[in-house]
Amino acid sequence: MTDGPTTKAAYFRVCSETGRDPDGEILAVVNHAIDEQILEQTEFCTLKLHANKRNVQNEKYRRKLNDQDVDTLCRTLQCNTFVVGLDLGYNSVTDAGAKILSTLLQETLILKELVLSYNDITSEGALDLAKGLQMNETLLVLKLNGNKICNKGALAIAGSLQVNTILQELDMADTDMGTESCVAISTVLKYNNSLKVLNINRPIVHPSQEESIIVHIAGMLKVNRSLEEIHLAKCGIRDFGAERLAENLVYNTGLKHLDLRCNRVTRDGARCLGKLLKKDTPLEILNLACNRIEDDGACALSEALAYSNTKLQTLVVCSNKIATRGLCSLAKTMKTNSSLRRIYIWGNKLLEPVCNAFQELMSGRVPRLAEEDTDVTPYVVDGITYLSQTNSPY
Repeated sequence: MTDGPTTKAAYFRVCSETGRDPDGEILAVVNHAIDEQILEQTEFCTLKLHANKRNVQNEKYRRKLNDQDVDTLCRTLQCNTFVVGLDLGYNSVTDAGAKILSTLLQETLILKELVLSYNDITSEGALDLAKGLQMNETLLVLKLNGNKICNKGALAIAGSLQVNTILQELDMADTDMGTESCVAISTVLKYNNSLKVLNINRPIVHPSQEESIIVHIAGMLKVNRSLEEIHLAKCGIRDFGAERLAENLVYNTGLKHLDLRCNRVTRDGARCLGKLLKKDTPLEILNLACNRIEDDGACALSEALAYSNTKLQTLVVCSNKIATRGLCSLAKTMKTNSSLRRIYIWGNKLLEPVCNAFQELMSGRVPRLAEEDTDVTPYVVDGITYLSQTNSPY
């Protein structure tokens, strides 16, 4: 089995063969992996070369990795059994680098995670990655979010899921995917039973097609048995879409996390989701941040959670135009619902009765609501209770 020192030696050998200077950042990450292997007795590692998360003191090493770096890395990782994850997020990888990575996907022995978030990959690079994905038998996580692969590239990735039965997490948020690729993914996932996490936030869709897309997604969720988490933020979902999702999710036995942030759901859509919650489905996390459910919608959710639901653990209703009646109703629900652990309310109308209600939840020797499980904390000025923002649910 390959270990850290062997991987480092292979990197130096490849640099020598290709006439390239070893990169200080890559060496720092490899050395860190070697240290972890020695100290923690780990057998595998992830090379964390995410450009926004580096901690390199020497300024000359603070640069974005490019396609040449990718080529060197892939040559190094051929037949490697130590590196199981490769995080290249926020670098300058283009279609040429994606083609090289496609070859790695076809030849890898053990790679399980590939993060390419916010690089410069277009539809052509996505086509190559899709080919690699079809041949790959190890990869569990693929993150392409932030690359403008557009409809053509997203269609290719969707097509690869007809063949690939290994991948468990796919992130294609902010990729400018279009109507056809959204429908294609929905269709494929009626039959793919391996994918567990899907992110298709912010597709580029004409308003007249938004409802059609959500009908396809809802129909897929009715029959899919593997998805546990789906992100549908900024998909233009209105009450019609929320209703379609709710009526189909009644039949779903696997979904635990439903993310509907930044859509156009109002009180009527929230009422439909309340009916879903009354069915006590497996749903554990419901994110409705940045919609407009108002007091009536919050009360509908409260009614469902008060006595009929024992599964939901996290509710996010930030920035929903909810005022005193709705927020106090949610606070009251937490006294009767023992499974609801986390609630996020910042961005609504936090008047004094609301502040008092949440202070009561968060006070005492054993608070009903812990500070780390919400995004507000109470404080008192001149005998009046206020709430300030603390944690973020994102």
